[in-house]
Amino acid sequence: MTGPDPATVRAWIDGDPDPETRAELAGLAVADLAERFAAPLAFGTAGLRGPVRGGPAGMNVATVTRATWAVGRWLTDRCLGGSVVVVGRDARHGSAEFFAAATEVLAAQGFSVVALPEPGPTPWVAFATRALRAAAGIQITASHNPPADNGYKVYVDGGAQLTTPADREIEALIAAAPPAVSIPRVPVTPDARALAVPPRYLDRVGALADDGPRGLRIALTPMHGVGGAVAVQALRRSGFDDVHVVAEQFAPDAGFPTVSFPNPEEPGATDLLLALAESVDADLAIALDPDADRCALGARGPDGWRMLTGDETGALLGDRVLTLRAAAGAPGDPLVATTIVSSTLLGSIAAGHGARCVRTLTGFKNLVRAGDGLVFAYEEALGLCVDPDTVRDKDGISAAVVAAGYAAALKAQGRTLLDALDALYARHGVHVTGQYALRVTDTAEITALMARLRADPPPSAAGVVLACEDLLHARPATDALVFTGAGTRITVRPSGTEPKAKFYLEVIERGELEPSKRAARARLAALTNAVHDW
Repeated sequence: MTGPDPATVRAWIDGDPDPETRAELAGLAVADLAERFAAPLAFGTAGLRGPVRGGPAGMNVATVTRATWAVGRWLTDRCLGGSVVVVGRDARHGSAEFFAAATEVLAAQGFSVVALPEPGPTPWVAFATRALRAAAGIQITASHNPPADNGYKVYVDGGAQLTTPADREIEALIAAAPPAVSIPRVPVTPDARALAVPPRYLDRVGALADDGPRGLRIALTPMHGVGGAVAVQALRRSGFDDVHVVAEQFAPDAGFPTVSFPNPEEPGATDLLLALAESVDADLAIALDPDADRCALGARGPDGWRMLTGDETGALLGDRVLTLRAAAGAPGDPLVATTIVSSTLLGSIAAGHGARCVRTLTGFKNLVRAGDGLVFAYEEALGLCVDPDTVRDKDGISAAVVAAGYAAALKAQGRTLLDALDALYARHGVHVTGQYALRVTDTAEITALMARLRADPPPSAAGVVLACEDLLHARPATDALVFTGAGTRITVRPSGTEPKAKFYLEVIERGELEPSKRAARARLAALTNAVHDW
């Protein structure tokens, strides 16, 4: 196998300030070096994300140092030099070292760095960036990625995720950055502003629950991440003291020993949580992902405990936010938002409240920019924004507080979240969603699939005649196809982070509730089988 240019490898190793990754690269075989130097990590999805390892295709001190130099240059070029920048971190492998590199490079560039004092949730950084009117915020995190990964997330524009063209501009600056070893660094110590962020965040989140009942028993897991203690404090500030935690998953642990993949959506990831909920006779189960920006809810139904999907949770909390606003007589013309791959139920709920609903491209970088008057946003992958005035991103902890308030109010009426979901279905029709992912080894297969579906769209699926809309021709454009038919919606797009094509399926049934639920589930199963053959 042809390896990378030896001079390129030597220059990177000589420019790497970390002796461990220098030694790691020096001992690699040609095949391994070829992978490490094939291409640098792309600066997308609001920043960087990849495996912790040496070389330009990994997350390491050299990569983070050069990326931070580029972010600082980008801010300075926009006349924001010397401004405040907030930096935080989670507890993953490498986070402490990457945090030090980011804060010290920014300090050397003359920025006023607010270095958060301990590993904490990603929403802390989004909150502090907005609250302190910072020019930018940086969180060292890989969210719910596998244990071997870490990442680097950037906030701008009052605490919103970085978006295009800023990401491409920073990526170009990274390519032009000097060797990491030559980039100046100045140590930073936490100051009063940094120490005040956690209590200020808790004060705000603790006030989000309504003034209703508090008789609720909660089972909670932070899934070995950094959100456990903060979530418990937030719930207690809101009046929810009966909180039971999954002990094996409560302390931060970068190895994530009890889950094969630290994502509440993954099969088996919430088994310990649901077992705890059953054993303590809980009323609500809550799972956060490792950086606590996502929230999954579990409820007990006739067949036992189950986790709600992101679309079910989004519908419930969207309806709750709009209901509470109406009850409080809140002024304005409220807007809710979801994405093109999420359920259409939120739009019907909004119309029932006299509110507006917008469907954006995927990602919270788009959702929080949906328009004026935004009061709620969600994406189907368990991302929930219940307080966009304060945190302009998904926030699992604030979502957990609002969900607890809702569950407590329902319990006082002898009802559950599943009952509330049935009430939404009775008003707006049963909306059932699912996904199918086609994983490939060569991304050219996905390109070929999208081209084939565009050239020869399937005329039907599971007995439903389909019409096709190509979102490459929409504004804004994106590489996705939407197939719609009677009570049917299929959205197909390449994954932005993995080598797979994703099919998002929705089935809608109207009529008597229980027969409609059975029919919707059967149709969804048939639709899933049908797209397997596409």
